[in-house]
Amino acid sequence: MRLSPILFPAVVATVILGLFSTSRVEAAGPIPLPAAHAHNDYEHARPLLDALDHGFCSIEADIYLIDGALLVAHDRKDVKSGRTLEALYLDPLRARIQANGGRVYMNGPTVTLLVDVKSEARATYAALETVLARYADILTRFESGREISGAVTVIVSGNRIYEDVVARERRYSALDGRGSELDSPVSATVYPWISENWNKVSAWRGEGPLPAKDEVTLREWVRRAHAGGRKIRFWNTPESVTAWRILQASGVDLIGTDHLARLRDFLQTPGTGFAPKK
Repeated sequence: MRLSPILFPAVVATVILGLFSTSRVEAAGPIPLPAAHAHNDYEHARPLLDALDHGFCSIEADIYLIDGALLVAHDRKDVKSGRTLEALYLDPLRARIQANGGRVYMNGPTVTLLVDVKSEARATYAALETVLARYADILTRFESGREISGAVTVIVSGNRIYEDVVARERRYSALDGRGSELDSPVSATVYPWISENWNKVSAWRGEGPLPAKDEVTLREWVRRAHAGGRKIRFWNTPESVTAWRILQASGVDLIGTDHLARLRDFLQTPGTGFAPKK
């Protein structure tokens, strides 16, 4: 079919506008999702990068201190010399932040790197702080009870030593609290998060409705965490939209998953409490 001379310019303009609009969307990158937590992120094909491509704003990496290096792996037997915390996370984060004008996502929120310490707590924390100090230009720091926000906030989970953390006048990480710290009088600059096993709240695994008594317990955990100025997340939750809706409705701040695309699609669905505002 031939286009009339009158319609042809309009069609060309529409095509050009469409291509321009598409390039603008692609250039804008993924929508950041503050509630999305990438559990055991290093097990994905592209550690860090897969999570960021899906808009995740919280990323988890397990570390072992071995011969002075912070190596990323779930189990000690799986460590490899090149898979350091710096190579997999801190270096690419710095490069991305520099390219995006000071943020992980252009004009986006602070991103959390949850570092789960698997080796001995004291030596690993000391080594971690030494490494993090070399990335001070991109990290949130804590000084004299104050938080100075950066593009990335590091939170230490797993094996932790509270005394070593609070003894530092300047540090580049905070602690991941447990249920026992829900009502702690300690500042949220020390424990900005509470993380706990879902089994402490409920034995429900996603079949049928959440028992009413467990829903009450869940909401009480959330209330207590928020009263202390802390965020809350649970691990070992059922990997289902039903479970995510319950966590969302109860006010849980972060949802962890191994299924990046599924959680991204859920969080971007209009009508969910976590859908980003336009």
